[in-house]
Order: sequence, then C-alpha cells, then structure tokens
Amino acid sequence: MLTRIEQALAHHFAHLEGPHTPPRLLAAMRHAVFPGGARIRPQLCLAVAGACGDDDPVLAEAAAVAIELLHCASLVHDDMPCFDDADARRGQPAVHKVFGEPLALLAGDGLIVMAFEVLARAAQVHPQRLGAMVGAIGRGVGAQEGIVGGQAWECEPRVDLGRYQRAKTGALFVASTCGGAIAAGASPAPWQRLGECLGEAYQVADDIRDVMGDAAQLGKPVGQDAQHGRPSAAAELGLVGALHYFRQLMQQAVDAVPECTSRIAMRQLVLRESERLVPQVACDKVMQGHAPLPQVVLS
Repeated sequence: MLTRIEQALAHHFAHLEGPHTPPRLLAAMRHAVFPGGARIRPQLCLAVAGACGDDDPVLAEAAAVAIELLHCASLVHDDMPCFDDADARRGQPAVHKVFGEPLALLAGDGLIVMAFEVLARAAQVHPQRLGAMVGAIGRGVGAQEGIVGGQAWECEPRVDLGRYQRAKTGALFVASTCGGAIAAGASPAPWQRLGECLGEAYQVADDIRDVMGDAAQLGKPVGQDAQHGRPSAAAELGLVGALHYFRQLMQQAVDAVPECTSRIAMRQLVLRESERLVPQVACDKVMQGHAPLPQVVLS
C-alpha cells in the first residue's frame, strides 16, 4: 500500500513540472512531502476504500494523495517561526530552514491548492462523488472543525482539550476514513467513529511523545507543548493518565471498525499503529510502580 501511495504522489507531482512552476517553490513543496512519514492517513483512506469495494481506484488514490498533501501543508505551517519555530521535521531540516519563510508559506499554500486540484482531475468516472468528497476533506482542514480551527485554538486564552484535539488532528482522520468510503461509493457514516477515535488517539500520542520521546528518533523537536503553552493531554491528565487515555482510545478504534470483508486486517492495522505510536517498552518504563496499562485487544 505504501508503494501505491508513493507512486500516486509522484504521479500528481509530475503535473507541476514544467517552465511555468517556479523551480524553488516546486523544490520546497517536494521537500515538504518527500520523504514521507508513516503515511497513515492515506493508508487509512485506501484501506477503507478497499473495504468498501474500491470500484474507482483512481479516485481513492486521489483522496489519499489530497489528504497527505493537506497534512504536509499543515506541518510546513506548524513548523514556521510564528508557531513552533521548529528546526526539523521527519528527520530533515524544516522547509523554512532550507528555503526561507516566504517560500515555506507559499509551499504550504501550494500544497493546499494542489490537494483539491488532484481531486478535481480524478473525478472523471464518478463525478457525482466529488461534491461529498470535497466536503468531507474540506471539513477536515477548515476553520470550524478542521486543522485551521485546531491551530487557531492555540491562540485563544482558553480551550477545551477535547475540542482542540478533535480539530487539530482528529478531523483529518475522519476525512481519511469517510473519504475512502465516499471514493468507493459507500456511505461514510459507519466509518466516522473509527476516524474520530484514531484521530484523538494520535494527538494524545503526540502529546505523550512530546514529553517522553527522543528528538532524533521522532525526527522533530520535543518539549514543544510546554515551551509554547499548548493544550496537552500529558499536561492535563499527567503522563500516566495520558497513557491510559491513549490505550482507551485505541481500543475504541479497534472496536469501531465496522463489519466488512477486511475487518480483521483493519483491526490489526490499528493494533500495529498503537504499538508504533507508543511502544510497550516505553510504557513499561513510565508505569514502574503503577498498575499495568490495559492491553489493546481484538475482542
């Protein structure tokens, strides 16, 4: 699946090549996207499309690519001096460190626009699905319930932690699960809960790793939440409480996978992600002297 995602990303980037695209802007956009991270959002999108029949693989791939481009754009902007002022991302210098702030800003903007261009090009076989697709993905990055809103909550004097996490991280996971279903012509409703649980779990895991992670291993700075006074599950619940909450959310994600032909495989994917995000060995170190954490299981 990762090969399919990388090939789809490369295919759509080829549309930008040519004399009309400023070379350094294109280089900055590529730097933001390649090499990628875990690509879990596009993987999730394609997995749901497959579970729903994947009758339009071109549209499913476009949805996966669009979601990854929007995620990468959010990282570019998040790393800039006006927010985190981070030096590194995914084990390499942040975009603004290589290309400067003006091009980093434009690269993020370019990726956002590119995401919706990708969707428009791919909706040839089933154009009737495009409206719902754009709506679902647009909500995942929008000002009300999406990434933009989540980032903006950091600028407010008071914020509800759950609302912040659902917007900043959770909404794009919902877009991934619902977008995959829509691409395959299925109802997105049965898949929404899976996206909600996974999205909130990812933000909680990010909060945990920001406290106990290793910058070299994560490929980005740690200690950013405390430094910038951001809402954090680790700060609000304590590290042990955050670990319990993370396990609870991942169990809910496992249980939220609806009935489908690949339900077992998708639930196993969630289990693997749980271990990848917050490894058991790291939990054991934190939990010394405390009751063991509950395991995430296939019930």
